[in-house]
Amino acid sequence: MVRRSGSLVIAATLALAASPLAAAPFDKPLAEETGSSATLPSVYPHNWVVVGDFNFNSIVDGRGVVVDVTSPSQPFKGMFRASQFAETLIATSRPEIYTAESFYARLSEGARTDAITIWDKATLKSKGEIVLPGGKRQQILTYKNTFQFTNGEKWALVTNFTPAHSVTVVDLVGRKLLGTIDLPGCSMVYPTGPRGFTTFCADGTMTSIALNAVGKVAATTTTKPIHDIDRQAMFAMPTMVGRTGWFVTFGGMLRGFDFSGASVRPMDSDFSVGTAPGAAPEWRPSGWQVITSDAAGRLYVLMSPAGKEGSHKDGGTQVWVFDPASKTRVAAIPLRDGGGTSIEVTREDRPHLVVARGDAAIDVYDATSGAFVHSLGNRVALNPITLTAM
Repeated sequence: MVRRSGSLVIAATLALAASPLAAAPFDKPLAEETGSSATLPSVYPHNWVVVGDFNFNSIVDGRGVVVDVTSPSQPFKGMFRASQFAETLIATSRPEIYTAESFYARLSEGARTDAITIWDKATLKSKGEIVLPGGKRQQILTYKNTFQFTNGEKWALVTNFTPAHSVTVVDLVGRKLLGTIDLPGCSMVYPTGPRGFTTFCADGTMTSIALNAVGKVAATTTTKPIHDIDRQAMFAMPTMVGRTGWFVTFGGMLRGFDFSGASVRPMDSDFSVGTAPGAAPEWRPSGWQVITSDAAGRLYVLMSPAGKEGSHKDGGTQVWVFDPASKTRVAAIPLRDGGGTSIEVTREDRPHLVVARGDAAIDVYDATSGAFVHSLGNRVALNPITLTAM
């Protein structure tokens, strides 16, 4: 049987060698076309957003995705790495993107390295890194306010968790560390004044820290308790209108804070989102990135009609639009296919409302009329968590 099988193989080989196809010479190398590689503009247009893709199935392989929300056929513009609970900053004063990320020598174990990776906006290729000390960068489901600019985008603030909180100040221009500031009992960072930041504290206060020219603490100011963390806890990601940070609470209060000075100043501007028919039991803000704003300063809040204790991360089915000057709701935008979990509004002349859904699809609406425009589906991200307008 073995000899017979071997004879059949030899015969088949001789037949193939004698065929015209086998005798034809190879005039060209057998190389496949690999397609073209595009270069992006160094200043992204206002119809683009950067999507923070957490990638829950493989968090060591998170990424940032550059997306054209006006193109239903080719929304994907490019992608860069954002590994292991990474946070992303997009500079406006330089053609650079920064990711604060973590790595392990054996993918998920071994020696840990934390670093800020510097990406070129046009090529999305890494152009350097700044290693962070101590393996203590805060690894947390993506919040924009654990990694922020200060000092005119020259410095970055990186939050740490050991489990004590602290903030590392990094010189992005000089590519060096400036120092670490202990923040016991406080978390998150909100750029404040020309060179400093404010942080939330567990007793309901806010602490503002002014930095000197070399990144050390120059002054510290703590407010009196300014929010009830048991009854009206604030979502940690505000929307910025100029230097005013607008927060919304779990119970539906909109609150403004002035971050333009050396220390934060609560503004006399609080008002309720109100209510509307069709709620069971009541309308409340709900989702992950639940508040955003447009270039005119209008506020957009993701709302759920099933609001109750503990519902603040469930996602919403409508987006309510507010004029903070008159403290009134001016529109309500119903969302399709079960609503969304994160929202962002572009800075176009006629802006778009971008909605990330729980099933990873991204929908686009006309923010002025509220009309549904199109869906980008789930082609651009596996788990879109944060959205950043350009």
